[in-house]
Amino acid sequence: MQLTNRSIEVSRKPLTWLEKLYVWNIIKGMAITFSHLFKKRPTINYPEQKRPFSKIFRGLHVLNRDAEGRENCTACGLCAVACPAEAITMEAAERLPGEENLYREEKYAAKYEINMLRCIFCGLCEEACPKDAIYLSQTFAPANYARKGFIYKKEDMLIPHPINEPEAYQKALGEKSVKN
Repeated sequence: MQLTNRSIEVSRKPLTWLEKLYVWNIIKGMAITFSHLFKKRPTINYPEQKRPFSKIFRGLHVLNRDAEGRENCTACGLCAVACPAEAITMEAAERLPGEENLYREEKYAAKYEINMLRCIFCGLCEEACPKDAIYLSQTFAPANYARKGFIYKKEDMLIPHPINEPEAYQKALGEKSVKN
């Protein structure tokens, strides 16, 4: 008893002499191969040409500064708590008298590290930060041969000083400077 009409009986007729030579299938395969010779190659020459990224691309993490060059991070720990991969570690410290030009608030991150081998580039740290201290830039993580090279410290991620290095600061902001 058959419940549906989906099953089709396979024909078991013997192959003709032309089908036994497989000439037609070889010609079809060669036609596909030759058609690819005249198509545009998807490969780009990397150092000279850059691949365009999407507007929502999430790349390397950057620790932000304000317009006066002070660090935005107050070591609240919300980014570390929001990180599902537990890739962020930080230690807080209190600002000393005379360090008002370095840090915005009384507390700052004395140690801030992201283990890029664990990071899944989800962007939850960026969303959790109330001070806009961390964001994911439009640059991708470079290759490295040692495990230590993938643990980014605060000095590696801190954006250039806006007063001392204005060109590097604008370049580091990238698309973020257009949004603000």
